[in-house]
Amino acid sequence: SGLYQGVSGLFGEDNVRALQKFFSRLTERFVNGVDVLMDTFWRIWTDLLDVLGIDGNPAAIANNPTRALLLIGAILLAYWFLSLFLGFFFYLLHMLFGRFFWIARVALFTLSCVYILQKYEGDPEHAVLPLCFVVAVYFMTGPVGFYWRRNSNSSLEEKMDHLDSQIRLLNIRLSRVIENLDRGSEQ
Repeated sequence: SGLYQGVSGLFGEDNVRALQKFFSRLTERFVNGVDVLMDTFWRIWTDLLDVLGIDGNPAAIANNPTRALLLIGAILLAYWFLSLFLGFFFYLLHMLFGRFFWIARVALFTLSCVYILQKYEGDPEHAVLPLCFVVAVYFMTGPVGFYWRRNSNSSLEEKMDHLDSQIRLLNIRLSRVIENLDRGSEQ
């Protein structure tokens, strides 16, 4: 409340309320748009299962192992397409933003969190799993991810040489620190 009062005193209470109303409507429209997109993907998935003759009902799958195998195959195929799509999407973002790919990552992470928190506003227990998934994707596209690695086409020997030079630099720095500590303890 202190922050709100400080900002209201600086910009005026009417301006702050208008800005708050604008962001409220903006997040509401964003959540509705993502809901429509997710509903479209879900309908495509169910139509695909119908075309393949697969019933997603657990009782129907339990009675027919062939349908269970078809469902597992469809899920694996969907996972493969999803991984291809996400790989292409993040590669495209990395190519567009270059060094500033982190801005796109932070923006997507923020929008995803806003969507999940707005969607599960009254039921925070159900928001935990989607938030964990978003955080996992955020870290997978970070420095440990494929898109941030430099010289990904380089050979194993080049990578070993680079690692060897990094170890030599660390040893030099470590010996300097030890020498400085020895000098400090002698005085």
